[in-house]
Amino acid sequence: MKTRLNHVRANVSDIEKSIKWYEEILNFEVTGSWPPHRPNYVHFASREGATFSLMESREVPSLGRFNFTVDDVDALWDELKDRVEIVEELFNTPYGTRKFTIKDPDGNELGFVSD
Repeated sequence: MKTRLNHVRANVSDIEKSIKWYEEILNFEVTGSWPPHRPNYVHFASREGATFSLMESREVPSLGRFNFTVDDVDALWDELKDRVEIVEELFNTPYGTRKFTIKDPDGNELGFVSD
């Protein structure tokens, strides 16, 4: 059976704090939230592929790594490297891509890669 991934979620301890970090540091844009009266879940705009979302949860961090494809990983590295916790500095992968990995405030690992 072949599948197509359409949604991933990272758990966070404080949804409002996390929204602010993702918007201010990574320039992500919230496009939806739930439930309406007091949202504890949000998802972000994406160009294609799986939807990335956050949910306030007691199970923090999610203990996964979320990789995002970007147009210019070198420019993003220059913009972020002094503002975030780094897991892996920018490097050339054996697959012909360039990549770096950071942590969000709850320890979720976020990788950024370009061809």
